Amino acid sequence: MAKDAVRSFRRAHGGPPVSAADVEAAAPDIGARLRELRTMHGLSQRELAKRAGVTNGTISLIEQNRISPSVGSLKKVLDGFPISIADFLTLDLKPRTKVFYQAKELREIGSGPVSFRLVGRDMRDRAIQMMHERYQPGADTGEDMLSHTGEECGIVVAGLIELTVGGETKRLVAGDAYYFDSRLPHRWRNTGTIDCVIVSACTPPSF
Repeated sequence: MAKDAVRSFRRAHGGPPVSAADVEAAAPDIGARLRELRTMHGLSQRELAKRAGVTNGTISLIEQNRISPSVGSLKKVLDGFPISIADFLTLDLKPRTKVFYQAKELREIGSGPVSFRLVGRDMRDRAIQMMHERYQPGADTGEDMLSHTGEECGIVVAGLIELTVGGETKRLVAGDAYYFDSRLPHRWRNTGTIDCVIVSACTPPSF
């Protein structure tokens, strides 16, 4: 079935003709991939079967590669996650980059009274930049307003911060949040008496 699915997907999306070599290279082990995906989602064969509206015996036979489901049958099974046939056939189910980071592994890119601890050391090809920020009392990102392409957001975890965006200034306390277009001039200042802690995200990465 995997070979048929590759051909059908290419044909439905107007792709070029598929050679036998292309099919062999692209055809994954359907049974192994389904089992791995089901395990990743924490589902038993019975639970997946119930979601997909098929028998658990069907799931078992597919995972053992004892039956070769049609494109329609496979789509029905994958709707139990849900995931598209295209993603099922092509998605790398094993992350190639580091996923988990201990606190000590966050990379410090700030200095002095302002700490910016970056999640992930290598930002190449990353779409999101996430940081754990800490501003000591009186800390300021500088008199010159910041401005760059992208969007950013954050949630104040502790303390308070004075944030200026596009000429508007607001004091945010723990639990408050922000989201703005990074092209607008912006600046942070801790006008409080304790450290301010923020968890923030920016896309695309600016550091």
